Amino acid sequence: MIPLHDKNPLHRTPVLTIGLIVANVVVYFGLQLLQIDADGVGFRPSGGELDSQQAIVCEYGLVPAHLIEGGRPAADGAGGEAVTCLEVNQEQPRLLGLLSSQFLHGDIWHLAFNMLFLWVFGNNIEDRLGRLRFLPFYLLCGAVAGLVQALADPSSDIPVIGASGAISGILGAYLVLYPRVWVWTIVLPFFFLPFKIPAWIWLGIYFALQFLFLGESATAGGGGIAFFAHIGGFVAGMLLIKPFLVGRPPPTPRGPAMSSF
Repeated sequence: MIPLHDKNPLHRTPVLTIGLIVANVVVYFGLQLLQIDADGVGFRPSGGELDSQQAIVCEYGLVPAHLIEGGRPAADGAGGEAVTCLEVNQEQPRLLGLLSSQFLHGDIWHLAFNMLFLWVFGNNIEDRLGRLRFLPFYLLCGAVAGLVQALADPSSDIPVIGASGAISGILGAYLVLYPRVWVWTIVLPFFFLPFKIPAWIWLGIYFALQFLFLGESATAGGGGIAFFAHIGGFVAGMLLIKPFLVGRPPPTPRGPAMSSF
């Protein structure tokens, strides 16, 4: 299911949501430009066989074996030996991948769908939380999602990348705050014409699908989808949204303030 638009007016411009989208897009296309540099100087140890883009994904993605188990000391790539993704990742602090991996994407469709979901649902969460709390909430949900994925496969040396864990946290928060809002959606490849359903149905189906395909769970770097991260992020968003709202004023009554799309 692909969300197109929600009927949930905003009261101010979602600056941080737009900023996150811009940041993800800039990082993605920046890595495409780096791919032109076949040597990858400065982004991989000497003697490795990773191109520049692969090396950055390995270095700044979330590698469960490094986060959970620590792994063996990183090699220096001397003697022409191929450098593994785990060894490259060990050049960074163990916890860094929980944050940096959220801004890396495997391909243009991975990026596009994540940013669409972030725009449709994220702007209202930013509107409700306020700009000061929205970014910590988003990043924390993403970190929890990454940790859940790592705990599910702690010995994996394949990097987990993408913003979908953090965005799943946004979806979980949306379910708590706006379950009755109408969401315009299409279902490919079955229904090409948009139709609207309540958010609780849309989000309930999304969450259920993560369990349905859980048996096929794999890290994004391996060509699969990190379903454990989606589940962890979604639950984190549901549980964290109310504590993050403590001290915030009551929601402003809805009106024709600003369209959310």
